[in-house]
Amino acid sequence: MNQAQGLLVDDEGRCVHYHGEKDIVSLQCYECKKYYACYQCHNDMETHVFSPYPLALTEDQPIFCGACKRTMTFQEYQKQTACPYCNAPFNPSCKQHHSYYFK
Repeated sequence: MNQAQGLLVDDEGRCVHYHGEKDIVSLQCYECKKYYACYQCHNDMETHVFSPYPLALTEDQPIFCGACKRTMTFQEYQKQTACPYCNAPFNPSCKQHHSYYFK
C-alpha cells in the first residue's frame, strides 16, 4: 500500500510543513517516482530536487489521496475540491503551488 513520505508525516499525509485538516494530497516526484507530502519534504530527504510532472502525461498518476490511499491523474485532480473516490476535502490553497509539481 502506498504511503506518503516526508517529515513527521501522519496517516493521511500531513507533514511538518503542511498539517491542516485538508492537507491530505501528496505528489509524486517525476524523477524518483516517490510520493511526498510536499516538495519541501522531498528536497530535505532526497539528493535531488523535486522534479515536476509534465502535464501532457495522461496515464501517470502523480496525485495520492492520504485519506483513501488512491492515486489519480492530474486530469482527475485538477478541478476537484475533494477526492473523486472518497470525497475527502482537499486544501484549495494547494493550487497555489501548482508550478512546483507540474510543468
